[in-house]
Amino acid sequence: MFDLVLSPLAAEPGFHPGKVDVLVYVLAGVGLLVATIALSNQSGRTFTSAIVYLALGAVAAVVIPLVGGTPFDPIEDAAVLEHLTEVVVIIALFGTGLAVDRALHWRAWSHALRLLLIAMPLTIAAVTLWGWGAMGLSLGAALMLGGAAAPTDPVLAGDLGIGPPGEPDDEDTSFALTAEAGFNDGLAYPFVLAGIMLAHHGDDGNVLTWIAGDVLWAILVGVVVGYFIGRYAAALVRRARDRGYMQEYFDAWVGIGVVLTVYGLTEIADAYGFIAAFTAGIGFRRYERGHDMQQGTHRGASIFERLGELAVVLFVASMLTIDGLGTPGVAGWALVLLIIFVLRPAAGLIALIGTNLPWRERVFAAFFGVRGVGSLFYASVVVTSESLPEQEAAVVLWTVVVLAAVSIVVHGLAGEPAKRRLQKPAVTGGVG
Repeated sequence: MFDLVLSPLAAEPGFHPGKVDVLVYVLAGVGLLVATIALSNQSGRTFTSAIVYLALGAVAAVVIPLVGGTPFDPIEDAAVLEHLTEVVVIIALFGTGLAVDRALHWRAWSHALRLLLIAMPLTIAAVTLWGWGAMGLSLGAALMLGGAAAPTDPVLAGDLGIGPPGEPDDEDTSFALTAEAGFNDGLAYPFVLAGIMLAHHGDDGNVLTWIAGDVLWAILVGVVVGYFIGRYAAALVRRARDRGYMQEYFDAWVGIGVVLTVYGLTEIADAYGFIAAFTAGIGFRRYERGHDMQQGTHRGASIFERLGELAVVLFVASMLTIDGLGTPGVAGWALVLLIIFVLRPAAGLIALIGTNLPWRERVFAAFFGVRGVGSLFYASVVVTSESLPEQEAAVVLWTVVVLAAVSIVVHGLAGEPAKRRLQKPAVTGGVG
């Protein structure tokens, strides 16, 4: 009876999703549920939610081919990866800027500035030399790899940095990591562009135009435009709230509107939208810090940031293949381990020489340069720029994918134990 009723219905034309299409919805739903549980239980655990997402994405990478599907390809679908990571990074940067309460002077930011101006260029130089000498990349490709591998991640490093607006940020190491992650996603861009210029044999300009346009102009305009638009936006939101034109419920959406506007305008001005996104958060925060719109706006940015982290890590992990993981070769895998365990820690320690930080705090700040979403953005830019032969572009991208995955695992597992060890002297009265 049921067969007689259902058979004609099953034969009717209409929406008949394939197994792979349905699997996308299943993975998205399971991913959100897992993310909710992981984030709810993350405090005090010796793992981060990103490790859970990575594992879930790796399962998807195995399951999708088994049901006859074709996974996304990071080379062919580099434009998708670029735009996805781009949106996630700018939202994370704005949220990071909102959390910054420190005064804007050299002494308060000295440790972060040392990491940005000393550790970052040293890391880029070391990665470039390794890519050129050990991996056999052209100089342009090696410099692009150095630029892509340089940024520390404001999303994945969030649990090691300062808390939301209003919470104390008197821990110099946490603030240094937060401020470094806020700025270096944008400061890596000139080096990637220099690599593209080298790959084009200087056809896109020369050193002077690079310094004037890609360094001085783009950075300065990004800082100024972001800060003042962020501050003006906060004033506008406050007036709208006070006059009853906007309900408190929608504070969570404010940050998204502000950062998209800031990013778009800054990019139109040929400046760095990533820098503007971070300074927009700083500017927004500095307009009436005690107003309750600050908490709501940060909460909204944090929610979108976490969802974006989930989407990026799941998406990238689902693209993992044996061939892809083998693309960097032995030298590429060795570089990943060198960056995490040698190059970044050494550069960080050099940068912090002469500071008043205790030794263990210097080691903490030097080691926890988490690589992730920002690096994946630049790696996809390398591919979409079409400035390299396909094989070289693939080596750069897959090396960065491996770097992000290994960093998520290593730093994710080490983060909470390291924080407890770092805080232990303060609890027991020991000396750092």
